[in-house]
Amino acid sequence: MSWAVEENSQRRACALVGIAPRVYRYRSSRSEDAALRARLRELSSQRRRFGYRRMYLLVKREGVSVNWKKLYRIYKEEHLTVRKRGGRRQALGTRASMAIPQDPNQIWSFDFVSDALVDGRRFRIL
Repeated sequence: MSWAVEENSQRRACALVGIAPRVYRYRSSRSEDAALRARLRELSSQRRRFGYRRMYLLVKREGVSVNWKKLYRIYKEEHLTVRKRGGRRQALGTRASMAIPQDPNQIWSFDFVSDALVDGRRFRIL
């Protein structure tokens, strides 16, 4: 009798939330893969710059048969992703202004000049 009451309340609760009772009762049949997780953590501590693709090759060479998509999922769940390297550092502070020359021939500079010929060919001169 209590099962029917529980079943009915389960149905009502699922209807209120908007999900099917089968979704509520679902039990995952997926394995834990504790050994694979431990091995991935160990490899990633040894080889910090290796991503999941290289980890997949290393695990495959050891004889572990695993799908790369499954390995990627475990890799992400364990937060083993390789952090992207930072970009080029910007100079701190203000740049020094260019010194004003006091005498002739104190500072020389080069410049490129470009032009086009009548037939459309372009050329540059230093």
